[in-house]
Amino acid sequence: MSGRMVAVHYIESGAGTPLVLLHAFPVDARMWNPLRGRLEEQARVITPDQRGLGESSLDGSTARGMLEAPVGKLPVDRPSVDVAAADILELLDQLELPRVVLGGCSMGGYVATAVLRAAPQRVAGLLLVDTKAPADTDEQRANRLSVATRAEEEGISGWLADSMLPNLLSASTRERRPEVVEELRALIEAQPADGVAWAQRAMAARPDSFVALRAFGGPAMVVVGAEDSITPPSAAREMVDALPRGELVELAGSGHLPSMESPEALADAVLPWLAGIEV
Repeated sequence: MSGRMVAVHYIESGAGTPLVLLHAFPVDARMWNPLRGRLEEQARVITPDQRGLGESSLDGSTARGMLEAPVGKLPVDRPSVDVAAADILELLDQLELPRVVLGGCSMGGYVATAVLRAAPQRVAGLLLVDTKAPADTDEQRANRLSVATRAEEEGISGWLADSMLPNLLSASTRERRPEVVEELRALIEAQPADGVAWAQRAMAARPDSFVALRAFGGPAMVVVGAEDSITPPSAAREMVDALPRGELVELAGSGHLPSMESPEALADAVLPWLAGIEV
């Protein structure tokens, strides 16, 4: 295989329909663990750590337990969701999966739609969780770049989790489920600062995704937490309106990360939908 090698770490369990789930920022594949056990009797659940986060390398080095996959000629030094999408496509090739049901939460949704732009034939079904289709506004882009610079200069300890937790989890989760708050804080604190910076710059540079969504004729489910303040239900409805076969699920009491806040409700929505998809 030619091209730059990039190490992609992933967690896999279960059997059945191949379901690839891409995680949010600034965490890793472990955010899907509360959901995994509820899906794995029906699905082969594959959750990669995206480039630079979790146990996946940013620079292409290989670590224990990682699968090497070439990322071709895309420039790694230019952060882009297209590079992250190429990582996922190469992982699918390595796993010999020509088609999968592809899901993504938040940043994972941005990467999922980048996969859709690059190789729609690989996507048998699309699951978008608490994400959005428009590109960033100038203000949002500037905020991301500021976080990226601070992460590189100071690291992330002591400020990133504190700044993001109030928006990532619903008020009810924060008030009544301190164990979820602490689990999420630990996931955020575990991320490498350079991967955080790279991911923020990649998201800041991402294009609008409405054209790709309108062109996708397969089954699509859009899930949103009713208390999500980052990508609210209005953003979910915009995506459903763009998708020819889109359906909307709104989860009461959940914020931006329903796989951690409402895994039972999320599984109850996903499993019947998944059962109707032929891969």
